[in-house]
Amino acid sequence: MERSAPLLQHNKLLLSLYPKPTISSFSTGAQKLHFYFAKPFTSSYSFLSYPSPSSPQRCRISRVSTSPIEYVPPAPEDFEFEREITRLRAIRSRLSGVDRLDEKLWVINGDPRVKRFFNRSQSEISRALESLRLEDYELYLLKCVIVVGQEHVFGSYSSSVDHRFGSRGGSLKTALYALVDMIEKWDGSGDESFGSNGHGRINGEKNDAVRMLLKTLREMEQFYDCIGGIIGYQIAVLELLAESRHGRWKMNSSQFVNEMMGCQFMEIHPPNVIDLSKNTEYASKAALWGIEGLPDLGEIYPLGGSADRLGLVDPDTGECLPAAMLPFCGRTLLEGLIRDLQAREFLYLKLYGKQCITPVAIMTSSAKNNHEHITSLCEKHKWFGRGQLSFQIFEQPLVPVVSAEDGEWLVSKQFVPLCKPGGHGVIWKLAYDKGIFQWFANHRRKGATVRQVSNVVAATDVTLLALAGIGLHSGKKLGFASCKRNLGATEGINVLVEKKNLDGKWVYGISCVEYTEFEKFGITEGPPHESLQVEFPANTNILYVDLTSAAHIGSSKSEACLPGMVLNTKKPITYMDSFGIQQCVSGGRLECTMQNIADNFFTEYSSRCNKNIDDLMDTFVVYNERRKVTSSAKKKRRHAVKSLHQTPDGALLDVLRNAHELLSHCDIRMPKIEANDKYIVSGPPFLIFLHPALGPLWEVSRQKFYGGSISEGSELQIEVAEFLWRNVQLKGSLIVIAENIMGSTRINGRGEPILEYGHRCGKCRLENIKVVNAGIDWKAEDNIYWKHDVHRSEALKVILHGNAEFEAVDVALEGNHVFEVPDGHKLKITSGISGLTYQLNPIEEKLMDTGSWCWKYKIKDTNIQLEMIDL
Repeated sequence: MERSAPLLQHNKLLLSLYPKPTISSFSTGAQKLHFYFAKPFTSSYSFLSYPSPSSPQRCRISRVSTSPIEYVPPAPEDFEFEREITRLRAIRSRLSGVDRLDEKLWVINGDPRVKRFFNRSQSEISRALESLRLEDYELYLLKCVIVVGQEHVFGSYSSSVDHRFGSRGGSLKTALYALVDMIEKWDGSGDESFGSNGHGRINGEKNDAVRMLLKTLREMEQFYDCIGGIIGYQIAVLELLAESRHGRWKMNSSQFVNEMMGCQFMEIHPPNVIDLSKNTEYASKAALWGIEGLPDLGEIYPLGGSADRLGLVDPDTGECLPAAMLPFCGRTLLEGLIRDLQAREFLYLKLYGKQCITPVAIMTSSAKNNHEHITSLCEKHKWFGRGQLSFQIFEQPLVPVVSAEDGEWLVSKQFVPLCKPGGHGVIWKLAYDKGIFQWFANHRRKGATVRQVSNVVAATDVTLLALAGIGLHSGKKLGFASCKRNLGATEGINVLVEKKNLDGKWVYGISCVEYTEFEKFGITEGPPHESLQVEFPANTNILYVDLTSAAHIGSSKSEACLPGMVLNTKKPITYMDSFGIQQCVSGGRLECTMQNIADNFFTEYSSRCNKNIDDLMDTFVVYNERRKVTSSAKKKRRHAVKSLHQTPDGALLDVLRNAHELLSHCDIRMPKIEANDKYIVSGPPFLIFLHPALGPLWEVSRQKFYGGSISEGSELQIEVAEFLWRNVQLKGSLIVIAENIMGSTRINGRGEPILEYGHRCGKCRLENIKVVNAGIDWKAEDNIYWKHDVHRSEALKVILHGNAEFEAVDVALEGNHVFEVPDGHKLKITSGISGLTYQLNPIEEKLMDTGSWCWKYKIKDTNIQLEMIDL
């Protein structure tokens, strides 16, 4: 199916009419199409065209950023996008009609660019290729690079001058590149245009570069086979650039109507949401569905992004690191995801008495050695006590970064195009290609929750469990966790799409619009009372997905399996070119957006649905307070910038605000957290880090805490699930750390440690105690609060080895203390006549596995009730 540009044409037409008459018509024979532009007061916006599942001709959304960072001169008029796209489409069409490799080579060899390239330097190229001993398929891949006009990747400056730079860069640029080519030949290196050693052979370093190039090309050709491989990738890039620069291609009205055949009418509305913050009883019920359905759920983490804005560097090696390795609150972001998952599994055990290990699929990439770092981290932590077979780590392909001027691949050195991951939307096709959906099916999983690593609050309270619970219980295909959108934030929105097909059927579904598309759709910025953006909830990329439905899309072998293709040229690309000169250009790469798999899950009805549409659709949205849904550590905070949005500092403040809300409802007096600008000056008012297994639902956590106070400047860290706080007054630092937070490990048949929930847990009880010490040195200049890397003058620290227990009752603990309790023992501290009394006793043999006490969980109506049991 040939790609087209219907949406942009539609949008340009609508925008040209606004705020003029609201209906525009085009006729073709007896058929008339009406496109409605709804005014803002209707709370619906007629800008969005989505594919109808039943429609024979799909209306594709074209996505490309139109907001440059700085002025970029327009593309020269002599670079003809339309002509180049037409040429490449014709080649793709001929290739699609043949299956055998020799036939494909025959088609490629007939291209004038390939002929010219090899004829121009036939002796050099033939000798070089002979030395590489390329297979026919590898030769085919390299020739595809030439076909799409990217032979400069090979370092052939003379060929670049011949047909590219001479036409678009002017005589000066032509002369400079020709001079470089001459100098390379003068310096004794011989025929360097193809990286040879002067004897027609590729040297060792260049040979490695060629092999890496071939690996990238092979992955591109195979992964993008549904749109035509390498050639299809370049077509998609040029189409999106052309739409961005020229608005739409010139065509007459009949061509436009043919493009739009498939729908008569379309609108977008703010979607109805399931508000978990208001309907608390339903939220509790939905969360219970999520816990009960845990054995039917998997977990998916798209971790392949390069996270350039974080600027994360290994302090020892200087190596650039991916976002998953960010040390947030004392552990990497990936460890935080696993902790949240294990907390839900621990809750399942306490409610149903069964062990549940959720299979986890992680999408990585080779950017910044992402794949190796993720794998090494899992190995270091011995697969987090889950066993290696409970993980599937699959690597997404890298794709070339292109210039926004004309789609030329940016090159850092000979044979090395600048490449980045192709966006998290590749996850659906990649998961199918790599057998991930089948792997989930083998584990008898029906649905999965999808969560990005940089979002540190997604599992707060009911949000994630309710999302999964509703999806499973109601048989939905896709669900979004959403919240209020911050005006001006670089995040998309969730929308309800309403569309009427030419056959008279009405189509409905939840989808997304990226922030880079707002201007195109007429959703503009402005004061809160005027902006159309405030009516729509934020898209946070927290999803529930039905695995069978997602697998069907991933296996479709069509453009549908690459949802939401976008070319975002909004961010400048900085890199070192092949001359060692730092370049900063406007560019991007073809990306897919995973949330736009929703475009394939629209529901069709015979008549228009004016209400109660939510129960009928296959897609849904849950809504909660923003800091309980999304707070991301995506970019490094700059000292000159006051905004903490999407920084680790801002994420920390949201974690602390959540802790404040949780504990203040337990009748614990605490200082208020001021606005973000106060943090910039003086840091946070306190640090509180609670292990998620204390809940993870807040109604569970709140039954473990009651009374007392936490003074300003205090620090509380609780790393134990079996915990009791009753009337504790804290002024300083209190740290409780258990080795067996949720249970102990046993060795399985593969020799791996497997966490056995509820078995030999560490335990801590604090009743009517006062903790006073100097705590954190808040004046230390090198404190990094979001890392939980701080200097302490004093602290009360309790360390529980194995199944150790600690109990303190009716005492005041002042100054610096470290209580380290050995495995199999219980330390109890009480007040004596002459001061503190310490009792260290072994735990009874019959209580070694269960401990001397435990919390008993039970469900009553839609709530979970806890009862402390002395054993």
